[in-house]
Amino acid sequence: MYESFYGLSAKPFQLTPDPSFFFASKWHQRALAYLQYGLSQKEGFIVITGDIGTGKTTIANSLLADIEDEIHAVQIVTPKLSPEELVKIVAAKFGLATEGRNKAEVLQALEGYLQNLHAKNSRALLIVDEAQNLPLEMIEELRMLSNFQESGKPLLQSFLLGQKELQPILRASNMEQFRQRIVASCHLKPLTLEETISYINFRLNQAGWRGQAPIDEAAFSLIQGFTLGIPRKINTFMDRVFLYSFLEEVTQISASIVEAVIDEVREEMFEPDEVNEQGMPEDEQVPLVTPKGHRVKDSEYYKGMLVELIDALDDAVLHKVKLTQYMDKLLKKKYQTYVRLKDSDKAPDKGEQGE
Repeated sequence: MYESFYGLSAKPFQLTPDPSFFFASKWHQRALAYLQYGLSQKEGFIVITGDIGTGKTTIANSLLADIEDEIHAVQIVTPKLSPEELVKIVAAKFGLATEGRNKAEVLQALEGYLQNLHAKNSRALLIVDEAQNLPLEMIEELRMLSNFQESGKPLLQSFLLGQKELQPILRASNMEQFRQRIVASCHLKPLTLEETISYINFRLNQAGWRGQAPIDEAAFSLIQGFTLGIPRKINTFMDRVFLYSFLEEVTQISASIVEAVIDEVREEMFEPDEVNEQGMPEDEQVPLVTPKGHRVKDSEYYKGMLVELIDALDDAVLHKVKLTQYMDKLLKKKYQTYVRLKDSDKAPDKGEQGE
């Protein structure tokens, strides 16, 4: 409704995940790098967790948009299912018939399909969204599916995307075998104020806006405070802000406009009190305590060291991903050259054909 008023060619804050609107914050870059690394390793599980609306599905869609042709990828959203239902859903996603077949028959058909892919130098990838809904026996079933192997390599690789409730499930004592197969994991965090500003500018530019967003600087802090930096909440709220501004025929969005929309939204729905990351009121600070009960006095110093360590590890992972991708391309070229030379050696020359 407001797109033409602001000269936009598309809706900038749609809720449906769209790879062309993927904004790579620090945590999203890390999660995407882990997924790409997992693909390059061709084995193991990758686990990405995050609160509702932090962009897990968007990351998966972004990965699928750039995936190589030889990777046959499917994505499932998991309600609470039995192990047999899960196997049938996975098989059906890969185009296999499941009706009238029991679990053993479906598994046999799935293994045959995966082996056929391997024979064609292709492989299968399963992306499981909303994985926090999986009970323990379902996650164990996914681990068992990874036992389909050829030449020591699994025929099916799986990525798990879920809310933070997935973490305690994977920490359970009887999940040790599964944990040993996790090659990387990452928890998505909300956007910072600077990232929220960049996020809004990015989506507006993707929708046809040129230049900085038509939003006063003071308004961004209000947007960040109300949405808590969660991308889905930002989308919902900014869509409402632009609609309100359009109805008021306002071209520049001020802090007072944002405050008015906040008041409207709070009147229409229940909004929780503002809390910090620990779920406590902002004026209450939680002391940092070691596992042995010692209180850390200079906690900010150690937090800073951890941030620097995380950044260094991120750089190392990204470097390894790039190196692995380069090696994969080099090996693929060498293999193609080898096949061509082998085929030319097999072809008889014209003199031999004449005899």
